[in-house]
Amino acid sequence: MRTLAIDCREALSETPTGKARWAHCFLTELFTRNLPILLLGNRALPAAWQLPNVRSAVLPSGMRWHLHAARFLAAHQSELTYFSPTSFIVPFLSGGSMPTIPLVHDLIAFRGEPHQRKAEIIERLTLRRALAQSCHVCAISEATKHDLLNRYGFLKSENISVIFAGPYSETAPSNVPDGRTVLSVGTLCPRKNQLSLIHAFANLPEIIRKRSRLIIAGGRGWHDREIVRLANETPGVEWRGYVTDAEYESLLSTATVFALPSLYEGFGMPVLDALQRGIPVLTSKRGSLPEVAGDAAFFVDPEDQIALTQGLKTLLTDDAVRARLRNAGPLQASQFSWKRTVDLFLSGVQAFL
Repeated sequence: MRTLAIDCREALSETPTGKARWAHCFLTELFTRNLPILLLGNRALPAAWQLPNVRSAVLPSGMRWHLHAARFLAAHQSELTYFSPTSFIVPFLSGGSMPTIPLVHDLIAFRGEPHQRKAEIIERLTLRRALAQSCHVCAISEATKHDLLNRYGFLKSENISVIFAGPYSETAPSNVPDGRTVLSVGTLCPRKNQLSLIHAFANLPEIIRKRSRLIIAGGRGWHDREIVRLANETPGVEWRGYVTDAEYESLLSTATVFALPSLYEGFGMPVLDALQRGIPVLTSKRGSLPEVAGDAAFFVDPEDQIALTQGLKTLLTDDAVRARLRNAGPLQASQFSWKRTVDLFLSGVQAFL
């Protein structure tokens, strides 16, 4: 049996965002399967990951990491299969000399929208070759698989496994809504559409706006100066910056509405966290969001300012709609779990292990 080598750098991030959270939760579940695993990182493993079936190699940090990882893998290519959950550089460098499996979260870098410049350049340079040289491809959602097949004609549907994600906590703490908080979580950037959300909140009828608040939690991203300015200047809006896991759980525990009117998502893990807790969700039918939320969310056109304001108004004032969504959310969220994700992953790649 081949050993599964995995890039674990992002999974050990001290300030994890979407991809890093995915990698951490995936590995935590994967460790329970008693497979031989080799973690390639840039720091020592935490005690919880020092398990009999897990060994590690610590490589130099920065861009050099990718070169060292590619050389290390080449030297052990007869015994390893490489899974890359957050980067395409090592699969790009591998030259097809060993089985590589990239995970594609999204194709944001190819959509022409404002994006982090460095990430956009790297993904545009590396993804095609990484896919062409891979033995198998994993996608985080059906929407991402669809985007891959549309863009890369050489890919075959049967060679792409959709493996999804699970909620951040397998057992969700209870949600006791405070009756006034609209919560939005995500790195500040145009794609997350926080600017439109702030405008929508500001346009609520005064009687509703004065008894409500919009909390935006997320670190600085790109093209976000206007988002920060408007958040700081709009009455009733609070920008909390990046929040810790404990702060995130605390915000979810009292939120009355969760809003992510994104222009595009590869998955949208915070939406799943909100659904799991029965928090009524306002979101958009873009990217993966319809398959994650199913019929358990209130959908709006994210580029229709009037519709976005009306959606907030409905969820803040209509008890019947909130009750329906509170009941539907946990049932929809129960379809996703990290056990299911790892099962789907292993089913798709078993021929290469």
